[in-house]
Amino acid sequence: MTLKDLYYITHIDNIPSILKSGILSHEEVEKRHIQYTPIYDKKIVKNRRNITAPNGKNLWSFANLYFQPRNPMLYRLICEKLVDEIVILALQKSEILNRDDIFISNGNAASSNSDILPATEGKETIYKMRKVLAKEWWTEESGGKRKIMAECLVQESISSDYIQTIYVANHAIVKKVKKILLTSNIPVIPEPKMFFQPSRKIKITPLLSVVDGDMFFSRMQTHTISVNCVGIMGKGLASRAKWQFPDVYVYYQYACRKKILQMGRPYLYKRESSLDYRLADEPSSLKNGNAETWFLLFPTKNHWREDADIQGIEKGLQWLKDNFKKENLKSLAIPALGCGLGRLNWRDVGPLLCKYLYDFDIPAMIYLPAEKKITDETLSKEFLLSRRD
Repeated sequence: MTLKDLYYITHIDNIPSILKSGILSHEEVEKRHIQYTPIYDKKIVKNRRNITAPNGKNLWSFANLYFQPRNPMLYRLICEKLVDEIVILALQKSEILNRDDIFISNGNAASSNSDILPATEGKETIYKMRKVLAKEWWTEESGGKRKIMAECLVQESISSDYIQTIYVANHAIVKKVKKILLTSNIPVIPEPKMFFQPSRKIKITPLLSVVDGDMFFSRMQTHTISVNCVGIMGKGLASRAKWQFPDVYVYYQYACRKKILQMGRPYLYKRESSLDYRLADEPSSLKNGNAETWFLLFPTKNHWREDADIQGIEKGLQWLKDNFKKENLKSLAIPALGCGLGRLNWRDVGPLLCKYLYDFDIPAMIYLPAEKKITDETLSKEFLLSRRD
């Protein structure tokens, strides 16, 4: 995603007020007695009253825009509210950043680890942070969770004239927003990825779907990671898991060292905390986060240098089918095993996955390989269920 704008996250019901009065600071909203639908946790917002910018004004007196809207605050909102209620307003970056009265934070402005900087210094800092801000995921350990929430703080109000685009999660919400806009010509664009949503979802059964998206933001209880049996997480999904979830890597190496993980015998790591609490802003007060997130380390090859072994994968799927109830799996996200670096073909793997997952009585999502274009024909229900006989 190109971060060419500044972004404001709000409730769909607030659009008429914003078009009329602009984007206002919390202090200004109170002064003008404007009715609005809040989206942020009240405690989080009130804490911003205790933090001051270099001009002595507290954060309550600033309207805050993000450089990267796909951030821990938005993830928190998606956990707590219906995605259909949230819109992201994109505003002209150059116009706003050229103002002398703005401040820029090099992370979540409410964090004690963030600096709130004058415009010139802040813009230089943001330029140096551009790679962090363009990332599609973050970790607490590296400070990325805080940094990706860098803010542009504008005193009192921002004119609605700066609004260039309104982003929403899907096509259904586009119609709702256009009804609200009436005569306004602001484009409304569905951008599911921005909202941590899959770009498409194909229902195979009421509980089984094939999905194009980011598995780690699926909010499913169990995430499946394709691995080898020698303890190397070098590329692909496994490499991302290694860096984003270091504890998973530790358990993976343990399972390989003890020969617990073998072809046909996946290893289930039942971590005691949830990715929701790891990914969301201010997780301690998160009300609707999942209680736990598990990782199923699924071997697709013995050695990382080898191609994936489809017979070994089928044995692993049989193990999963035999054990998912006993292991108390509640929902499952699984990639197209072996279709990336393992060089297997979706034509073979897709129907195989559907054959084994078809009868699961829990929600299951099969994530399409990001590296290859999949034809519509091989995504049809008829094709994917062809191996059930």
